[in-house]
Amino acid sequence: MTAANSTYRIAVIAGDGIGREVIPAGIDVLRHAVRGEHCTLEFTEFPWGCDYYLQTGTMMSADALDRLQDFDAIYLGAVGAPGVPDHVSVWELILPIRQRFDQYVNLRPMRLLPGVDGPLAGRKPHEIDMICVRENSEGEYAGLGGRAFVGTPHEVAEQTGIFTRRGVDRIAEYAFALAERRPRRLLASATKSNALQHSMVLWDDAVEVIAKNHPAVEWRKYHVDALAARMVTHPETLDVIVASNLFGDILSDLGAAITGSLGIAPGANINPERRYPSMFEPIHGSAPDIAGQGMANPIGAVWAGALMLDHLGLTAAHDRIIDAITRVMTEGAVRTPDLGGRSTTQDLGSAIVDAIV
Repeated sequence: MTAANSTYRIAVIAGDGIGREVIPAGIDVLRHAVRGEHCTLEFTEFPWGCDYYLQTGTMMSADALDRLQDFDAIYLGAVGAPGVPDHVSVWELILPIRQRFDQYVNLRPMRLLPGVDGPLAGRKPHEIDMICVRENSEGEYAGLGGRAFVGTPHEVAEQTGIFTRRGVDRIAEYAFALAERRPRRLLASATKSNALQHSMVLWDDAVEVIAKNHPAVEWRKYHVDALAARMVTHPETLDVIVASNLFGDILSDLGAAITGSLGIAPGANINPERRYPSMFEPIHGSAPDIAGQGMANPIGAVWAGALMLDHLGLTAAHDRIIDAITRVMTEGAVRTPDLGGRSTTQDLGSAIVDAIV
């Protein structure tokens, strides 16, 4: 329930490539979805991204994190462009935001929508309905390591994964609590403790302890390679997946692929304690090969916006957006090229707006 005449301040970083196309479509949908909620969404746009980097030498302004601190949420389009190394665009924008604001939960729904033909033959929407809870603050993306003897035959690189008991405990607790609220109450823990005898054994030990506090959840651990195979061969047996930063990144992209298109998939970077703003984004990236053509699928951005509304307490507006997406996909008249159609980004965004009731 929302407070009367509440104002939610949302920082918008459309970023690069198709981010600049799907975020405006998402904002249109968000504005329509909250009508009647007695609240206002106040969007403030920032020009940060790869173009900003090419002009200034930095991906965002020096005071960017201080400025973002005061917002209720962050709405991100995409980051990345030819001419800017990927590790620069990621490590100078996305990861500093995630780390500074302790967005330790990366939430990625993976659901086959009615009317969408996924690549797994014969699978129906009720058989592919998973959600990945990815640890988002440490693990393999902690950023520790370095290179030595660069450019010589003796060059060496070290990338150190950091796993803490606190970090694993809190992501496991979030995942089990989420599984308790879902109808099937199933949880799969992604591990590789047969080969990673330190980090993943800690992961397994911590998850097992947390599981004891959630007896209503049926859970088991899977080696990540076996879990990836199960997502393809038996997706109906999976519900909530909890995984480390790297494993969760890979598995959730696989999950997006088996739901029909990366363009559909949303993501949320959440600080559950709400001490800092959380950030919401489609997972598809900037897609420079189709940028500027008006053919990008806006559903991932729209769905990410719906997750943002839910996080802000506007659950009814979230539900209206999901219902509208489902209705448009079921009818099948408006589809972007990634879904086998010829509609534009604007066409699909407008169809979702019109379907909101």
